[in-house]
Amino acid sequence: MIKLLVVDDEQIERDALQVILEKHFPNVEIKQARNGRQAVEMASEFQPHLILMDIQMPGMNGFEAIERINERDPSIKFIMITAYATFDYAHSALKLGVIDYMVKPTKVADIVDTMDKALHQVKEQQKLKDMDKEQQKTLQKAKSIFETDVVTQLLFDHVHEVHLHELVEMLKMQMTEEKFVISVLLPSGSEKYYSAIREKARSMGNAWIGALYGRQLPIIVFKNDGQSYRSQAILMAKEILKLVKTEDSSGWFIGIGNIYHSLEDIKRSYQESLLATRDTSLPVKYRFYSDVPALSPGLDQHSAKRYEHTFFTSIRNGEWDDIVIIMIDLIESQEKEGTCILQSQQRLMELIWILSQVMSEIGVDIDSHIYSFRAADYRQLRAETRLILERMHQNTQEHQDKLEENTIGQIKQYIIDHAYQDISLEEIGKVIGLSPIYISKIFKEQLGVNYIHFLTDCRIEKAKRLMRDPEKSLKQITFEVGYHDPNYFSKVFKKMCHISPTEYRKSLLESNKLV
Repeated sequence: MIKLLVVDDEQIERDALQVILEKHFPNVEIKQARNGRQAVEMASEFQPHLILMDIQMPGMNGFEAIERINERDPSIKFIMITAYATFDYAHSALKLGVIDYMVKPTKVADIVDTMDKALHQVKEQQKLKDMDKEQQKTLQKAKSIFETDVVTQLLFDHVHEVHLHELVEMLKMQMTEEKFVISVLLPSGSEKYYSAIREKARSMGNAWIGALYGRQLPIIVFKNDGQSYRSQAILMAKEILKLVKTEDSSGWFIGIGNIYHSLEDIKRSYQESLLATRDTSLPVKYRFYSDVPALSPGLDQHSAKRYEHTFFTSIRNGEWDDIVIIMIDLIESQEKEGTCILQSQQRLMELIWILSQVMSEIGVDIDSHIYSFRAADYRQLRAETRLILERMHQNTQEHQDKLEENTIGQIKQYIIDHAYQDISLEEIGKVIGLSPIYISKIFKEQLGVNYIHFLTDCRIEKAKRLMRDPEKSLKQITFEVGYHDPNYFSKVFKKMCHISPTEYRKSLLESNKLV
C-alpha cells in the first residue's frame, strides 16, 4: 500500500484533503502532520512514499522540512501546497526535486489529477526498486556460484585464463596479500552444516568457500590486518566446530595450510591443509600443517603431481594392479635400503592420501583409508597396505559400475539446456552423480576445453542470435543468456569475440541492410 503524509498547519485544510483523497484513492494510507518539524519526525517513523507539503508554516517551513527529510530518504516524492504561485517558490521547489505543486484554493478535479500523476510515478519507482532488489538477490546467488567455481579453479588446476580474473572481480571482495586454506573434514551425512559454515566463515573476514567435495570443504581465507595468521585460523576453526551439535561431533576435523602470497601458490596451502587432517584422533579437532611431525622428507610437489597423474590414468584405464605394484615396489625398496619402518609407513600414507584424493575427484564415495596401527615390521606394513588398496579398489569398482556410458554427452547436454541459468560444477555434479572436480577433469581431458569455456560459448552463441533482433536491448540479452551484469557480459564477449557487443551488433545490422 502506498503511504501518503499530508502536512499543513491548518487542520481544516488537512482534513478536507484527507476526505477527498480517501474518496478517490481508497488504497492509499494517509496520515497528517501539523507543521514542518512534526513532518520530519513522522517521515522517519511512517516512511511515506509521497508527501503533500504546505510551504508557509510557523517554526519550520515546507522547504526546510523537505531538505531535512531528503537527507534521510531521497526516494520520497513531494507535492507542494501554496497560496502563493510565485516564480521564487516554483524555482526553490524544483531545486529540491518537488514533482508538482498545487495552489490554494484547489479544485477537487485538480487535486485528483495531480495525485493520479504523482501516484503513477510512485508506483513506477516501486517497480524499479522491486526489480533492483530481485536483481541484487539473483546476483548474490550467482556470486555464491562464482565463488565455488573460483575456489575449484584455484585449488584443482582447472584455471581458465579468460574467466578467473573476471570471476574474482565479480566477487568484489577485498583480497589481502597473505592467504591460506583451511579444510573442514565432515563425517558422512553432515551436508546440512554447509550453509552455516559458509555464513560463519564469511562473518569472520574475507573468505571464499568452495563446494563440498565428498567429506571435505575447502575455504580460502584472506589474512585479517592486525591479527596473526595462527590466531585468525584457530578462532575460525573453533567457531566452525562450535556449530556442530554434540551428537554429530564425531568425525569432524579441520586442517590448516601454511600462509602464501600468490593466488597461484594457494594450491600448496590446500594440499598442506589436507595433510594436516591425516590423524583425526587428536583431542584438539584442528591442526596446522606446520605442526605435523616430519617423520620423512616427504614428497616434493613434482613427485606428488607425477603420482597423481599416474594414479588417475590407472584408475581411468581400469589398471588397478599397476597401483598395487607401485606401492609394493616402494615397500620393497625401502626395506632393502634399511629405512626406518615408521618413515616408510609415513611415505606410504602420503601416497595413499594422493590416491584417495584422485578417487575423491573421480567421485568415488570413500571412507577414510589410513593405517589402523603402526606397523612393527615390513611384513605387517605390506599386508596392511594390500588390505587398504583392496578396499579402495572395491570402492572404485562399485562407483564405476553405477556410471552410464555417455557421461560427457549428458554433461554437455545439461549445460546446453541450462546455459541461461546460474549453473556450476557443483550443480552439474548433483545432476550427473559425479564430483565437481572429476567433471572438470574429464571435460578438459575429453573435449580439450574447460567446462566454463563451453558454457560461455553456449551463452555467447545465443547472444549473437538474439542480437539479430533490433528490438532487444543489450541489457535484456545479458539477462536472457545467463549473465547478471552487462559490464561483465561485455568483457567476456570482447575477450571471446575480440569485439565489443555494441560493435558486433552494429556490424551485424549493417550487413543485414546490404543483403
